[in-house]
Amino acid sequence: MSTLLNLPARAVLPRRSRLGAVLRRGLWWGVLSLTGGVERRGRLPHGGCVVVANHSSHADTAALLAALDARHSPAIGAAADYWFASPWRRRICRRLASGFPVRRGGGGMEDLLTMAGELRAGRAVVLFPEGTRAKDGALGSFHRGALVLAEEAGVPVVPVGIAGTDRLLPKHGRLRSSLVRVTIGEPLPSAVSPEEARDAVVALHARTVAEPLKDSATRRRIAAVVTSRWGVPLAFCWAFAEALSWPLMPELLLGAVCVAVPRAALKMSLGALAGSLAGGLLALHLASAGVHPPAPLTTDRMRAEVRHELALEGASAVRHQPWNGIPFKVYGAEAGRADVPALDWLAASAVARGSRTLTVGLAFAGFGLLLRRHRRQYGRYLVLLGGGFAAGLALIVHGWG
Repeated sequence: MSTLLNLPARAVLPRRSRLGAVLRRGLWWGVLSLTGGVERRGRLPHGGCVVVANHSSHADTAALLAALDARHSPAIGAAADYWFASPWRRRICRRLASGFPVRRGGGGMEDLLTMAGELRAGRAVVLFPEGTRAKDGALGSFHRGALVLAEEAGVPVVPVGIAGTDRLLPKHGRLRSSLVRVTIGEPLPSAVSPEEARDAVVALHARTVAEPLKDSATRRRIAAVVTSRWGVPLAFCWAFAEALSWPLMPELLLGAVCVAVPRAALKMSLGALAGSLAGGLLALHLASAGVHPPAPLTTDRMRAEVRHELALEGASAVRHQPWNGIPFKVYGAEAGRADVPALDWLAASAVARGSRTLTVGLAFAGFGLLLRRHRRQYGRYLVLLGGGFAAGLALIVHGWG
């Protein structure tokens, strides 16, 4: 009992350390949410522990900092010859990853053993026992350092499998969108052998990679269309038709497709913008020639307001369209009746419609990335999206009635 009383309070770390861990976890959770999301299975045990994980990407550190409990204030063992080789790398590693240096060319065991007191105080020390990033996804042999540290501190070894980081940020590759999944295994005794620890990590990694992502059949069908050769033409035709007569805004289409396939958001938004501009230009020419296509869900008050704006501002009056709820086709038709020059109209429309269409498309893409782990709920999302657009359209028409 006297020995236990002499130990530092378990799992009670300095407030500054815990606050830093909370901020780091929030930072990396936010970053990974924008790049595809992060999921965690399992939890760390109470008290200190040595976490051993597979290592294939620099993003593994971000994944663990986002997934591990902040109450353990995780500290990451980092290669001294790389992350502490220059002042700016050292600052980045310490502040953003709570990293501590581990020499790879001799003296590394001494560096590790300096963390024994932190482990006894309840901290989690994260180590990549392979010593470097794997090149082909296959785990290399584990060094003994992590296990010696756990035995010295009297804490368990916790295996962790990480999947998705090799696609998110490949070794010597560029950043891409990918869901990252972290699976925390059952604690192993500190006397575990390197081979047993490696086998546990291999099994967790394989299970995490093989676990199927829950998805919506509706989302998969929409994604198949969006990524086919028909995706951009569909966005163009929808927006083109809306600029003439079709009552449903292209933003409704973008709300569906950009959440389904976030990586296609830019090209779909540009397709919709091109369709809007082409349709608006045709609407102007038709109106100037006395041809008036049907314009459902528009009102006389809308047309009167647009005529007033055009009389005061000319083609630049279209800048009000993204904010006042009046359909773009009303502006195109009234611009034709007012004999607004086609080139002036096209330039002003490109700015007004471009700002709205691209902003909406990219915002929905960001939302889609945040909800990537909930893809199975895509059908319900479509129902809510359709209901929200219908309610908004009804309010706009009523307000301009």
